Amino acid sequence: MFSNIVIEELIPLIEKEDVVLIDVRSPSEYKNFSMPGSINIPFFDDAERAEIGTIYKQVSVDAAKERGLEIISAKLPELIREFKKIEGDKVVFCWRGGMRSRTTATLLSLMDIHVSRLEGGIREYRKWVVDQLDQPEIAFDAIVLNGLTGAGKTRILKALQKEGYPVMDLEGMANHKGSIFGHIGVEPHNQKVFDSLLVKKMRELHDSPYVLFEAEGNRIGKAAIPPWLSDLKGRSLQLVIDMPMEERVKEILKDYQPEQYQEECMEAFLWIKTRMPQDVAAQIEEDLETGNFSSAVRLLLEYYYDSRYKHTALQYPDTQKKVLKVRNIDEAIQTVKDHIPRLGREDDQQPV
Repeated sequence: MFSNIVIEELIPLIEKEDVVLIDVRSPSEYKNFSMPGSINIPFFDDAERAEIGTIYKQVSVDAAKERGLEIISAKLPELIREFKKIEGDKVVFCWRGGMRSRTTATLLSLMDIHVSRLEGGIREYRKWVVDQLDQPEIAFDAIVLNGLTGAGKTRILKALQKEGYPVMDLEGMANHKGSIFGHIGVEPHNQKVFDSLLVKKMRELHDSPYVLFEAEGNRIGKAAIPPWLSDLKGRSLQLVIDMPMEERVKEILKDYQPEQYQEECMEAFLWIKTRMPQDVAAQIEEDLETGNFSSAVRLLLEYYYDSRYKHTALQYPDTQKKVLKVRNIDEAIQTVKDHIPRLGREDDQQPV
């Protein structure tokens, strides 16, 4: 027979990578939100789930159960084959730890495939995430990358993360670049996904003396930043990247690839068109239509993003920020490294 496991017992196993998480909900449920690192082996697909739900509401509970049994009976051999492919300890879950995960675990146990079942399902995991964010145990300081749009802050963070520096990539967690154009070419994460990834990273970096992250507003795409993180940003050291306009334009063109998303860029621009001088907006619109993206980006920086940033930057006193003048992204990466604690040195825990 299968065993049950509660979320407090499961989290340490997840963090030690000692368990395989299997979401048996429908593909659309899984896509909307699941536990980080889980795989999807659906008990019912979306159409089957909708059909059973209709029978449940319009006919009866017993009729819905009978139809569900018919569906899963036909799928059982494939379900067994899918689970046999998975090595290691396995934990199955559905929405509330109810019929789908319980039936899956029972059927597998009859075939000598042992799995554990998460009590309360993913709903219990979501409650745990919310509790972690409501009462965070913050044991680290922060160093915040700041600077004008296009200064390569995200690329700097990604480069440092590859080298093992303690980085929180908030835009990566939101799957959004943080601007009015930030959703182009990606599918932004919802709040539940963002929260889960944030908690996962917080716990990974819990013992770090500091963390690095980019200065963000209170929202990144569909995700809201928790208040404690905004407070941490506001009181932390700001490393301000000062990069020439030409390099910033190049960085944005490389990052956003407007030639591939010309129509989407135009649609996004129309949302902010009225927030800049009429003649400038007309020129940007013409540039986007004709593919003169370098000109469009330069004008957007000069007449929209830079002025907005300079207004925000005034909130930080000079004693709380260091301006790092750099010529390009490679120099920026090295200069930031020169101004943060070096790794593996207990006697070097303060920025240079």
